[in-house]
Amino acid sequence: MLQPGAWLLAFLAVFSSAQAAEVGVAVASNFMAPMQKIAQAFEQDTGHKAVLSFGSTGSFYAQIKNGAPFQVLLAADAQTPLKLEKEGLGVAGSRITYAVGQLVLWSRQPGLVDDRGAVLRSGHFARIAIANPKLAPYGAAAVEAMGQMGVLKDLQPKFVQGENIAQTYQFIATGNAQLGFVALSQVMADGKITQGSGWPVPPGLHAPILQDAILLTKGRDNPAAPALLNYLKSEKARALIRSFGYGP
Repeated sequence: MLQPGAWLLAFLAVFSSAQAAEVGVAVASNFMAPMQKIAQAFEQDTGHKAVLSFGSTGSFYAQIKNGAPFQVLLAADAQTPLKLEKEGLGVAGSRITYAVGQLVLWSRQPGLVDDRGAVLRSGHFARIAIANPKLAPYGAAAVEAMGQMGVLKDLQPKFVQGENIAQTYQFIATGNAQLGFVALSQVMADGKITQGSGWPVPPGLHAPILQDAILLTKGRDNPAAPALLNYLKSEKARALIRSFGYGP
């Protein structure tokens, strides 16, 4: 026979299960690693499950416009959620800035990328990878940074362009490009770059990469959708986000 305390735990487990819901989340590729950890913690702490899809913000915008069943968008910029809100596809007043992105010039080869990015002026490489600047905010930031440094015109013939920041990372990791611009979160763990060589691009060389999230209209009646947005603001989630090199 169950003791009174055990009855209470059993009741709470059943209640939590009954209240739990799934939320479909479109997540910018640069945020893959932290979001996977956040989703696990979110499910453990709330009972809700976040079903994650990763890709470029531009592609997700087109999919949402065409009726994709996403309920929350974690974009790589601030403009796309604002646009969706104005177009009636996002819930007014639900936008939050969940992270400030950090761009890094990275190579899997140790010593290739110096701590000032001077390798960009040397031209001692055959290919440099960037994400499509029309679809991926990190790609747009990379183009802006190279323009500020005065190297954009010379480097354009060497561009290898990824559809999103995840594909861009793959180009560099597999050696199809000797170096390239990715998100610091893709190559950082425990506060340091885990392999190869990298140069975190000074924020003054490009506009801030403000990454906003929004509750989409398809998630308005799903309790898990606003719960996830609230969870992203929790100190537990904030600590995870900072551990991957994002700004507050």
